Amino acid sequence: MNKIRIAIAGAGTIGQAHIAVAQGSPDCTLSAIVDPSPAAVAVAKAAKVPLFTSLDELLATGRPDGVLLATPNHLHVPQALQCIEAGLPILLEKPIATTVAQGEQLLKVVNAIGAKVLIGHHRAHSPIMAKAKEVVQSGQLGQLVAVVGSATFFKPDDYFDSAPWRRELGAGPILINMIHEVHNLRMLCGDIVAVQAFASHATRGFAVEDSVAINLRFASGVLGSFMLSDTAACARSWEQTSQENKAYASYDDEDCYVISGTNGTLSVPTMRLKTHARPEDRSWWKEFEVGTVGMVREDPLKHQMAHFCAVIRGEAEPLVSARDGLENLRVTEAIANAAKTGQTIHLSQLGSEHVAARML
Repeated sequence: MNKIRIAIAGAGTIGQAHIAVAQGSPDCTLSAIVDPSPAAVAVAKAAKVPLFTSLDELLATGRPDGVLLATPNHLHVPQALQCIEAGLPILLEKPIATTVAQGEQLLKVVNAIGAKVLIGHHRAHSPIMAKAKEVVQSGQLGQLVAVVGSATFFKPDDYFDSAPWRRELGAGPILINMIHEVHNLRMLCGDIVAVQAFASHATRGFAVEDSVAINLRFASGVLGSFMLSDTAACARSWEQTSQENKAYASYDDEDCYVISGTNGTLSVPTMRLKTHARPEDRSWWKEFEVGTVGMVREDPLKHQMAHFCAVIRGEAEPLVSARDGLENLRVTEAIANAAKTGQTIHLSQLGSEHVAARML
């Protein structure tokens, strides 16, 4: 079988991560890099592939089998539309768009044409998340009742000094980080239908928030609470617990999600499981059976690339569709609105084309 030829647009941090994955993949080969920045010259030279300054230039010289768009957020929709018009399958890095309205515009085109679009919520391809979802769906926890989550970590000063826009409105952990958590929570507990939030910038004093307390209502009736902060020196974040990204220090005694049902709890990603052996006799007076669910830790970016190749070959439908990507953005935007207004935001009221994207 011939390898799928993938062009990667965007040679920044995440683009370079995708480049490394493509180069090591048994399913695809890196055919080109697209990036107008001078720094991309060295990246393309090291990768030993042609460098193009624009998608127009790439498409004028030949067609790859698919394009991975790892470009700045504001370019996602116009570049996705350009690739779709050219008939190219795309892996579009999250977020699908910078606003729900733009995401709805893209979704209309995807649906009308039947375009092959995979949204880059890479944690959807995590073996840890797959196993957690399997446990939840098995019924071992009983009927789901609640989920408690956190993404608490400390971003150093140079993170903001190197990119001052991160201090201003339009940045902040809600828009930059929370969208990852939204997708994970939807995988585990289903659609989110309403949110509340309190935000604070008391620690750093920037125009944008640094900490947020969030309440969530799921369509199933499950309730959730989530603590988000990029100024809390704490290890309860996916990056610091999953061990999937080796660039981060990791702590195998910490969890970032605890999912509770009527018969027990699952803590993720330690996968510690506490359940009642006899559900008919369960009580807070009774001891739990305590164990750990077996799972593997592998780079989800590698699994995502293999899945993208399967989508290109017509062997699979996108695990994270454009509709899923839009729903994740819609929830994130709702959290930002709730924090700003102090109101409960109901997802059904957001966007003219709202249709819940259930995580089947």
